[in-house]
Amino acid sequence: MRDVPGRLEAVNGRSVYVEESGNGEDWVVFESGAGAGRTCWDPVLPLLPDTARLVAYDRAGRPRTEPVAGALSIDQMADDLVAMTELVVPRPFVLVAHSMGGLVARRAAERLGSRLRGLLLVDPTPETSPMYDDWDARVAKADRMMAVMQVLTHVRALRRLFAGNLRAGYSPDTCQTILDEDFTPAGTAQTRKELQAVADGIRDVRRLPPAPPACPVIVLAAARPVRRKPHEIAFVASAQEHDRLYVQSLPDARFEAVDSAHLVQAERPQVIAASVRELLARAEAHEAE
Repeated sequence: MRDVPGRLEAVNGRSVYVEESGNGEDWVVFESGAGAGRTCWDPVLPLLPDTARLVAYDRAGRPRTEPVAGALSIDQMADDLVAMTELVVPRPFVLVAHSMGGLVARRAAERLGSRLRGLLLVDPTPETSPMYDDWDARVAKADRMMAVMQVLTHVRALRRLFAGNLRAGYSPDTCQTILDEDFTPAGTAQTRKELQAVADGIRDVRRLPPAPPACPVIVLAAARPVRRKPHEIAFVASAQEHDRLYVQSLPDARFEAVDSAHLVQAERPQVIAASVRELLARAEAHEAE
């Protein structure tokens, strides 16, 4: 079983669960996508042990933390991320975010200011994507399925039915931890809240997008659909185009298409690790000017 030291930290009247690893004077913080916690970064962290201090955490409400009453919001998750870094990270840092975590990270970037040395967005799907045109309907459909899943995951033996092919890119220990935390009734309930937070907040994000980060940015876009069906191929192509457009709107940013499906950290962790090193180097060069 995966056994990594961690601790609860109190932020904004809630709790988050934090794990630290790595060595060095630099700091890197990892923000997960919807339905995932700190364990989704497990393939990446061993590639950066002597590069920086690495902080991966579970958002408030995920199974290692205390339950969160009421609805969630993108801004609330961003506030928690900022508060967590103020408690845990003593120096300016690079922030890495996956999928929905990209929206959270970009909102947090507005509040982090000069503490943010670089931002790495991993398959983030910006708010301009047409995917969000019918996001309410998408979430409603997904929520109906997850309501059933939430009941069925009381039965431990059924959890793998909902987890897909976790073995691709994740160690057996990490797979088991993900099953025991994220694919449980509590984990599923929290995933439903996180998806609903995007549904509730995406109109406001589209109306008033986060300010451009005042730091170097790298966007890694997944170039391969999970299944080679026409609608999924079209979706990936559209998502890539909107990632490119977002990068073009920034003063200091780079776009890279990665031969991977959505879980880039599982399939191509070395690309993420290389991008983290690049951002740290660029930040150091900029600070030396």
